[in-house]
Amino acid sequence: MSAIPPGNTANGEKLFNARCAQCHTVAKDAPNKQGPNLYGLFGRKSGSVPGYAYSPANQNAGIMWGEQTLFDYLENPKKYIPKTKMAFPGFKSAQDRADVIAFLHEKTV
Repeated sequence: MSAIPPGNTANGEKLFNARCAQCHTVAKDAPNKQGPNLYGLFGRKSGSVPGYAYSPANQNAGIMWGEQTLFDYLENPKKYIPKTKMAFPGFKSAQDRADVIAFLHEKTV
């Protein structure tokens, strides 16, 4: 676990649109895509979006999503939750992760 730098929402939006939006949406009541809708993500238990077919690994991970868990997860999703379906390799840059989290916090709460 490492400290989360202050995030830049504008850069986070650019990163999300370039690397996440093909599989995820952040709009309230939007349908799931290849990945689950992220609206309401903060404070939600992993593997709990209705109607999305999660991997057993994600359903059973018991993670409560918050800034720190997302920061750690987004570095390398397959390392954080082995056998997750998420194919995204992660954001290696701590600043990029912080920026995406800032954008998600603004759009999904």
